[in-house]
Amino acid sequence: MQFHKTLLAFVPAGFLIAAEILPDHRPAPVPNQVIAHEWGTFTSVAARAGYQLRWAPFSGSPDLPCFVSRLGPHRFKYFAGGSIRMETPVIYFYSQKPTTLSVHVDFPHGWITEWYPKATNVWPTLDALASVAPLVDGKIGWAQVKVQPGADPVYRTTTGGSHYFAARNTDAAPLQVEDQQEKLIFYRGIGNFLVPLRPKFNEQGEVVIANAMAEPIAFAMLFENHGGRIGYRIVRDISETTQIAPPELASEAGEIHKKLEDALTEAGLYRKEALAMVETWKDSWFEEGTRLFYLAPRSLVDAELPLQIKPAPTEVARVFVGRIEMLSPWMESEIRTSLTSGNVPALAKFGRFLDPFLQQIALRDPGLVWSSAAQRYVKLANDAVNNPAATASCVN
Repeated sequence: MQFHKTLLAFVPAGFLIAAEILPDHRPAPVPNQVIAHEWGTFTSVAARAGYQLRWAPFSGSPDLPCFVSRLGPHRFKYFAGGSIRMETPVIYFYSQKPTTLSVHVDFPHGWITEWYPKATNVWPTLDALASVAPLVDGKIGWAQVKVQPGADPVYRTTTGGSHYFAARNTDAAPLQVEDQQEKLIFYRGIGNFLVPLRPKFNEQGEVVIANAMAEPIAFAMLFENHGGRIGYRIVRDISETTQIAPPELASEAGEIHKKLEDALTEAGLYRKEALAMVETWKDSWFEEGTRLFYLAPRSLVDAELPLQIKPAPTEVARVFVGRIEMLSPWMESEIRTSLTSGNVPALAKFGRFLDPFLQQIALRDPGLVWSSAAQRYVKLANDAVNNPAATASCVN
């Protein structure tokens, strides 16, 4: 707690460049200027009291194309003890002239687990995992990123579902790293650090959101999807503690997407970047369940994920969405019923978050009797997380 109150000072966003307005309403960079924009997600799970849980943040279905580099197999036991899944940060570059940059990212409380294009250096390496302290001192770097405005490269593609390709739909300049062409720098990771918000349900079923940082949280959205019916409530400028009622489940998906896109552009992204981020994650962000989204303060992003680009860009925007999964009363009731009755499809829809939800239920009711079908399903799911041979390493 004290770490955040003392270290995380407010960092102002970039500045406005006067120039013609392009189709996505972004200002055009002037000669010899380079603009860098980044977006990403910090995903965590809240305990019943609001603080974050340790879970298996590297679990879940593989959702990346086979050309993406990986620290190791899609799932393995080293990754079972984190509290944060850092999902799909991407960095875009804008320039009127070709230029070459070096890009370096530190992750002091985590590891980098996936990336593309080829990185010059990544730490820890797969061979070093057994000898390094868990989830500390991660880093990755690209020594020569060639920014090539006006180029028209052919990017690699694959068939099958992926959370990768939608991120290309921007006006960013094409990049070349060694022999690989891409529209962005992509990386992911897992870690352990404190998120600023602690949401919990009170006895009246309302959500109490406490801010553990000294800095206000500018935007948060409480979202719920219950059986396909969805709703949301927006809260702004959370300084200490705020209390809100659960959302009415009468909203349309497009309305919610637009609210988040607007918040992302207000935070510093170009409109096409905001659209690309929502398009990338809309199937996951708005799946069944209850969750709190928030815009992570720039100071938190810079402290937990220091970024160095040389030569330094004229402007750097870093917009990260925090996602906190919550076990709401109706979810707990449904999971309990499914455990005793053996309703495996109902359990499966909670996906990678089922295990931390089960942890919370077991703490409250350790004597709950599970059906044999539920026991088999949970055992198979846990085996898949800890056995790297259980899942193919990439999407083809």
